[in-house]
Amino acid sequence: MKKSNPNRVKIGDHEVVLKERHSWSDMACALPAVLLLAVLTYYPLCKLVQISFTNWNLLKPTWEYVGFKNWNWLFTSTVGKRYMFNTLKVTGIYTVCHIAMVLIFGMLLALLYKKLTKPYSVMRAIIFMPRYIAMSTCGVIFLWMLNADYGIINVTLRKMGLQGVPWLEDRRMAMVSVLVLTGWHGVGYGMMIYLSAMLGISRDYFEAAELDGASGVQTFRYITLPLLSPTTLFLLITTFISSMKVFQSVDVLTGGGPYIPPRCSCTISIVWPSVISALIARRSTPCCSL
Repeated sequence: MKKSNPNRVKIGDHEVVLKERHSWSDMACALPAVLLLAVLTYYPLCKLVQISFTNWNLLKPTWEYVGFKNWNWLFTSTVGKRYMFNTLKVTGIYTVCHIAMVLIFGMLLALLYKKLTKPYSVMRAIIFMPRYIAMSTCGVIFLWMLNADYGIINVTLRKMGLQGVPWLEDRRMAMVSVLVLTGWHGVGYGMMIYLSAMLGISRDYFEAAELDGASGVQTFRYITLPLLSPTTLFLLITTFISSMKVFQSVDVLTGGGPYIPPRCSCTISIVWPSVISALIARRSTPCCSL
């Protein structure tokens, strides 16, 4: 019995010979992305680890290896442990608050705009628009708005007879200001992800619930919310990753701590998630404090 050639496919009255694919060709397609990932992600990460074993402060041209001296300072000295635990604590607080803002406000806005008609679609675009603006640009805008002396918010408060708020000078208000900035920048993303997931839910579920006499709250609790659980998990993971990597908003808005121009601004009292960066900051200037 004649065996059929698996590389030959009959299309109508014609036979087409398929070329055999090689694994190296697949790797060649992925090679550009792998190279970019290696150059832009893994090389800087390895370089950062290497710097942590030196006494280089990123300013002087010479440096020498000091072994585990920096890591020993971080994990054994009183100042180093205070430095590390304060960083982890503030990063944890920021991450929890930012995730809550994106998930809760994103879902509420998605529920709102799901009910609204098409003429309101421009409002959805306005809410999502901050996502297209660079975080550094957003930080500069908020830096001007929240300035204690001539910021538009404090000027408005004074004209209303109220006292201005030290948005960036006070430790607690600096955290609130960073959360407002990053929340405003990211809540539109959460809204669009939830809205697309809600529009993908079959109407049959809601019609069945309506026939059974379920209220709007019951429909949301027992139908919408469970069916959105994969979307919620996706947003939770992506928002957690972005929160742990936050840098630009903190650096532009607060300079790493409460923004007091005449004084040293390297207080690392607002989110600075990299412990290795703390090791570098320790050697960058003698006026670093906690």
